[in-house]
Amino acid sequence: MSEEVDFTIVTPSYNYSRYIRECLDSVRDQDGVTVEHLVYDAGSTDGTLDIIREYDHVSLTVEGDRGMSDAINKGFKVARGKWVMWLNTDDYFLPGALAKVKLFAEGQPDADVIYGCWNFVGGDGSYQRTMNVYPLRKMMLAHLCYIASTATFYRRETVMNEGHLLNIDFKYVMDGEYYNRLIHADKKFVYLPEVLADFRLHGKNLSQKHLGARGIDEQLDLQLQYAESIAIRRSYAPQLTSNEQINSVIDALMHFAFKVQRQFLVRMHRPNKN
Repeated sequence: MSEEVDFTIVTPSYNYSRYIRECLDSVRDQDGVTVEHLVYDAGSTDGTLDIIREYDHVSLTVEGDRGMSDAINKGFKVARGKWVMWLNTDDYFLPGALAKVKLFAEGQPDADVIYGCWNFVGGDGSYQRTMNVYPLRKMMLAHLCYIASTATFYRRETVMNEGHLLNIDFKYVMDGEYYNRLIHADKKFVYLPEVLADFRLHGKNLSQKHLGARGIDEQLDLQLQYAESIAIRRSYAPQLTSNEQINSVIDALMHFAFKVQRQFLVRMHRPNKN
């Protein structure tokens, strides 16, 4: 059996040569931890593969997949890390992030999932705002995905080794579905009040690229994104009625109420300043 490491970082990759180097650097430069970095590339043609091959710390697999969730699952299935997460090619860790997670995890022997804070940055890396979170609110998470995959870590022994993988039919909100499914499997989520990573917003993110869509194909993709969120609420949140029109009104009211509640919670649970 392969030797266990502290962390496995899984990166799904496809034609992101503009950003991939910063992602790879941020993993390579983490101090005080042992890391394996698994990159699954679907066949990039823009120079991304040439950049990845410059990095000795990366284990690169180039093959087709059924989407990002499928690529991530490939890494989840072979991970050697005690803790496993996925880091997209346009995001990156802050210095010392993994050492903070390791130290915190040592004091949380019952934690199955550890999640922290992150920054939103622009396409050029310019700081926009810090997103701090708070201890888990089960009902809220079914309506409002406030945990970011770029700052979330899963204990391999109790998550991946028990067969918990992403649902590859989800193309946009796979993280939200995963969190809710793990919660309903009684996995323990623990909040780490540290800013761990930068999440880049550049307009072509999966969650952004179809906003304002006008063409029928883009509009269909946008509606699929909304449908995934609805499916999460219908599956993991209590339903007061089987009438979908009434449910839509309830959804809107609940979403607004949780956003207001979130403003109070983030003020109560500020991240540590170092």
